[in-house]
Amino acid sequence: MKTLPDLVDANMAILLVGLNPSIPSVKAGFYFANPVNRFWKALNGCGFFSETLEPNLGSCVRMQQQYRIGFTDLVKRPTAGCKDLKADDYRTGSRRLQRMIRELAPSIVWFHGKMACQKYLQYSHDQAPQVDWGLQAWRLFDSRVYISPNPSPANAAFSLANITVSYRELFQLLTKPTDD
Repeated sequence: MKTLPDLVDANMAILLVGLNPSIPSVKAGFYFANPVNRFWKALNGCGFFSETLEPNLGSCVRMQQQYRIGFTDLVKRPTAGCKDLKADDYRTGSRRLQRMIRELAPSIVWFHGKMACQKYLQYSHDQAPQVDWGLQAWRLFDSRVYISPNPSPANAAFSLANITVSYRELFQLLTKPTDD
């Protein structure tokens, strides 16, 4: 199966977790490659980065190496939409993601969309905590958890402005001390 590789390392501050790769992203070879996806516009609009990050693999690698933001997906199987995912996809993906979070211990696990987080929790925990937008009151191992709206064009309920504000709030967490 052709998919997107994880862009992660042991030095990550943030682990970005999407639901699964889109077919346009896999064809292009980088995350959020669909030209109508709002990820790159929101990212550049949030005010955190000192440069404009163009939608390409080089920007994904720069985010990992320079800004310590890694990329992965809950499910690695690309599909045209989430309706094509099966319970076994979530079960397998949740086990893989759980190992990754435990081993890499990012400061923040950043889920794109409640569904990605809820499916992860459903298949990896006996009792799933309540999820809401933004910083969660609970952690995954020692990592804080943040949920932003999915920037996919299929998620029209959230405007580009809403997504941009959510990203800004996430990156502000990097400058705030953690509550231990």
